[in-house]
Amino acid sequence: MPKAGIIYNDVKPVACRTAQELKDRLLASGWDVRLATGIGGILGYSSPESPVCHTPIDRLNPPGFDEDMTFAIVLGGDGTVLSAFRQVAPYGIPLLTINTGHMGFLTEAYLNQLPQAIDAVLENRYEIEERTMLAVQVVRDQTLLWEALCLNEMVIHREPLTSMCHFEVQIGHHAPVDIAADGLIVSTPTGSTAYSLSAGGPVVTPGIPVLQLVPICPHSLASRALVFSNTQPVTIFPANPNRLVMIVDGNGGCYVLPEDQVKIQRSPFPARFIRLQSPEFFHVLREKLGWGLPHIAKPTSVELP
Repeated sequence: MPKAGIIYNDVKPVACRTAQELKDRLLASGWDVRLATGIGGILGYSSPESPVCHTPIDRLNPPGFDEDMTFAIVLGGDGTVLSAFRQVAPYGIPLLTINTGHMGFLTEAYLNQLPQAIDAVLENRYEIEERTMLAVQVVRDQTLLWEALCLNEMVIHREPLTSMCHFEVQIGHHAPVDIAADGLIVSTPTGSTAYSLSAGGPVVTPGIPVLQLVPICPHSLASRALVFSNTQPVTIFPANPNRLVMIVDGNGGCYVLPEDQVKIQRSPFPARFIRLQSPEFFHVLREKLGWGLPHIAKPTSVELP
């Protein structure tokens, strides 16, 4: 019996109701169906008093979600999608992402398109698009304190009401560089339309094997976003006396102390998206972010009496 999964946002009644309806339909079609909520992929926060506070990357999978699962369906917004990939990426499970949220930049279809989307998947009328994920680790004295997978970005920044930070950053085997800024973003191409974009980084089309380093509010005219090969690992050394805060995918993270190192590298587990038609990234940019829309002429000025 083939096996499918459903991961849903249990905070949203429409997602809960749809998950049960979808389960009933798949069961009637002869599928073994497993349900899980997106909460399992939500990252926790460590603290200076309890620095080791994480679930290993390969132990976030919900019960029954394994290599034998043909596909899984995500019902939620972008946050649920990010959580779901942390749960299933190590097992290579492709996800059909259905938007029950607001923007849904990472989702493939809207809720009113779900019946047609399920028909297409059950009839194998889809493609799989793989996207890079990052493995992020915080290490102190050779001890792993915290780790997570991320699809969008890793952000390390100062705490509120503290001064500007200094970071030493080493990319691959290149010489370390010093960056003075409020924080740093290391982003995948998928994350280039998220926080990185707001911080002035470029949009990178999916599929290009690169990462980018974006300083947040840098204290230098020469400090700009850097795009580099995703085969090169990144190590960040905090070069200031105050503790910092690290956030992954806008969700969870930990404190980073001066003696810690943050290590980032391309994960061996890609995010596998089910695409019902050939991916059209520029269409998504135009629909969700307004990129490339034609200019609208200003109205003719009219003299007031």
